Amino acid sequence: MAVTLLTLTLAGCGSAPPIPTEAPQATPTRSLPSSAQEVVLFSLSLIDTGYRFGGKNPSAGLDCSGMVSYIYAHAVDYRLTGSAADMARHGHAVAREALQPGDLLFFNTGSGPYSHVAIFIGEDRFIHAPSSSGNGRVRIDRLSNRYFAERFVSARRYLD
Repeated sequence: MAVTLLTLTLAGCGSAPPIPTEAPQATPTRSLPSSAQEVVLFSLSLIDTGYRFGGKNPSAGLDCSGMVSYIYAHAVDYRLTGSAADMARHGHAVAREALQPGDLLFFNTGSGPYSHVAIFIGEDRFIHAPSSSGNGRVRIDRLSNRYFAERFVSARRYLD
């Protein structure tokens, strides 16, 4: 009897698991619009470009609004013009919790509520052209960084 019980127990351990009758459902993922992907990828190509107040061309240097205008024009053929404050007047408002890559972020860096603009690239990061008092080069920073978190004003979406 003990041998039979042991044999049945061991046979149960060695048996293959039952084959599921249905394939598992894939978790739906929200893909990024191709225009947002293009903006992010193009913006990364400008890392370390020098800063110049009023700059709208990477070879001469870029300021924050010049960088955003240049990226949108060359990546997705979308014309954005004017200062950071001008850009903040258009597009669609976006809550901080709903940010998507390609969204524009606006900060109050001392000279007004929309004195600096950046492009959100995902995972709490953004790319921007800080003035020479910062690094003086296009770079990536985190929105959770205390300096930027305290100065964040709003976000706008131009890409759908």
